[in-house]
Amino acid sequence: MLDVEAIHTYYGDSHVLHGVSLRVGAGEAVALLGRNGAGKTTAIRSIVGFTPPRAGRVLLDGRPIQGWPAHRIARSGLALVPQGRRIFSPLSVRENLLLGARAPGFTLERVFALFPRLREREQQPGGTLSGGEQQMLAIGRALLTNGRLILLDEPSEGLSPLIVREIGRILLALKAERLSLLLVEQNYHLALRVADRVYVMNKGQIVYEGTPAALEADEEVKRRYLGVS
Repeated sequence: MLDVEAIHTYYGDSHVLHGVSLRVGAGEAVALLGRNGAGKTTAIRSIVGFTPPRAGRVLLDGRPIQGWPAHRIARSGLALVPQGRRIFSPLSVRENLLLGARAPGFTLERVFALFPRLREREQQPGGTLSGGEQQMLAIGRALLTNGRLILLDEPSEGLSPLIVREIGRILLALKAERLSLLLVEQNYHLALRVADRVYVMNKGQIVYEGTPAALEADEEVKRRYLGVS
């Protein structure tokens, strides 16, 4: 479904991504791991068109989309759950959810079935929700765009262990529905619980690709690039 081929991305004169390649198949969950500053968020921004790569290609269903404006990329089937949630605080939960809703597929009722807490808070301003509830709102909003590939940038960031487990449950439920997922995470255990395949980034490059089981067995990669022992 998604093929990223040797992209190079810059912020001004700063060369951030150095030939990054990755792929996500239809119905596959892929995790992109790495320490702070490794380039994970820049990779997401390059894919969705916020920071277009200067070289390389991004293909969706075999069609090059690099250089397209972000709104056109979104309409082509990519949905983003951004780092920091980025909900509209004054708007109600319902209004936040319906902002980008497109048919067919996920409906408001399906989102409320997946996130019962959002149903309970349907008329509350988004800014009054807890951090975990805001993350659920951001995921629900992305689902209602009915994209075929959901990109999630640090969905567990700043959340309690209990809420992180709940986010993991939700991601596994989406995976069971054959949605394609690209999960950018620093939470190693959450990522390995959800992913079919794993990439590890360091200093703007992919330094490892494999299955969760293979990564779990590779003590050198875990220690050197993830700080996991």
